[in-house]
Amino acid sequence: MADKLPFKLNNPDIFKTQALVNGEWVDSKSGKKFDVVDPGNGKVWAQAPDCTPEDTDATVKAAHEAFQTFKKTNPKTRAQCLLKWDQLIRDNRDDLAKIVTYETGKPLAESQGELDYALGFTWWFAGEAERVQGTIQTPSAPNRRVFTVKQPIGVAVALVPWNFPIAMILRKAGAALAAGCTMIVKPSPETPFSVLSLAYLAQEAGFAKAVFSVLPTSLANTPALSESLCRHPLVKKVTFTGSTRVGKLVAKICSDGLKKCTLELGGNCPFLVFDDADLEQAANALMALKWRHAGQACITANRVYVQKGVYAKFTEILSEKTKALKIGHGATEGTTLGPVTTDRSLDKAEAQVADAEKQGGKVVLGGKKLHGKEGYEGYFFEPTIITGAKEGMLISREETFAPVLALFEFAEEKEAVGLANDTSMGLASYFFTKDVDRTWRLLEDLEAGMIGMNTGNASAAESPFGGIKESGYGKESGKDVAIQEYMVTKTGTLTLSGHY
Repeated sequence: MADKLPFKLNNPDIFKTQALVNGEWVDSKSGKKFDVVDPGNGKVWAQAPDCTPEDTDATVKAAHEAFQTFKKTNPKTRAQCLLKWDQLIRDNRDDLAKIVTYETGKPLAESQGELDYALGFTWWFAGEAERVQGTIQTPSAPNRRVFTVKQPIGVAVALVPWNFPIAMILRKAGAALAAGCTMIVKPSPETPFSVLSLAYLAQEAGFAKAVFSVLPTSLANTPALSESLCRHPLVKKVTFTGSTRVGKLVAKICSDGLKKCTLELGGNCPFLVFDDADLEQAANALMALKWRHAGQACITANRVYVQKGVYAKFTEILSEKTKALKIGHGATEGTTLGPVTTDRSLDKAEAQVADAEKQGGKVVLGGKKLHGKEGYEGYFFEPTIITGAKEGMLISREETFAPVLALFEFAEEKEAVGLANDTSMGLASYFFTKDVDRTWRLLEDLEAGMIGMNTGNASAAESPFGGIKESGYGKESGKDVAIQEYMVTKTGTLTLSGHY
């Protein structure tokens, strides 16, 4: 199959078109496959196995059987496997980046950047594997000692999105495998091959069979397969990244079995620029945050609030920088803005722009769908800037997930905080100011799990990642907290004779 790809791989062995179950590359039990489309040209370039609930039981049972041994594997051995996996991913970085570009549409430089970012997780969690610790305490009752020990929870299921297929897997699997859990991944229908390549490299790194499994599936079969995985009695942990709507369904399904969940959900993140901000610093951060992957990141700036005194100037700076973006296929040299990954995103972007114009917003740059025009066979949308944005517009209430940016004007800090917090979401908030007192107030007053202070994208392996409100619960990455999501705490109480 690799010889029929629209790109050349240095290591064709990493490209897999079968599911990984119990350490074997297999077709789905139905034998059916589904098409994977290149968003850059709208054409099918490969097929993946279409797994269904029929494939669930054997996969979970194999993962559970593997867990019986893996949970007792010395942490140093798990760490060594993680480091070997890390090295193999580094060795195949460029090939993996090509696969990601053809799956997601993002420019090749961004795909390579995702690999570099994602490798922080395998490196980080290799270190975390040996640093899991319990406690000992002298309680109030005499002659007793209380201990706690940490143990891996069991089989974990990862339901992951298409926007960062490598990073989302390594952030979840890094923690799970370091903890001693086995993991089954249900990748997004848009991005099965990058995940299957990681699974191949995990086997090459020495992880035993069924420690890491992958069940690709089509969009049509995603709900049924996901539910069957969540409901299986041998699955003890589910980690999901995606929309709040689906996250709530996952939580409901998992509640029937009281399964432990980590939910990283929608964003609608505010980005505040104050009069005293370094406008170049703020604009550069916003460029990277907003236009990366054509605006398709959960932590992207979704609502940009600019103080009245610098509104016009900031708009001018941002517009000039945005005009320099080069739209094209992600694999074309020099491309800095690729297509959106699914055609559904084009309709949403068009609807938000039309709604903003209807309510008095002014499109100062872009605003139109390019898809279907000569030279733009893929799912392209112009990078769009809208001024005069108001609360109540669709763009203020919905997570955009497209290259559309709206600028809202505010007068005072209190007003900006109120507007920023006026959402059910609470993933990330960003602000730019040189006032140290305001900096501390905003850190405490903004309702989000992650706060960027004169900082755009801050996600990193050492930084706990997760939101509050309807952006979910639980943390990924970071010291101690992420690996704890895959562990249980067991308490032991020992009574001694003739002690104190």
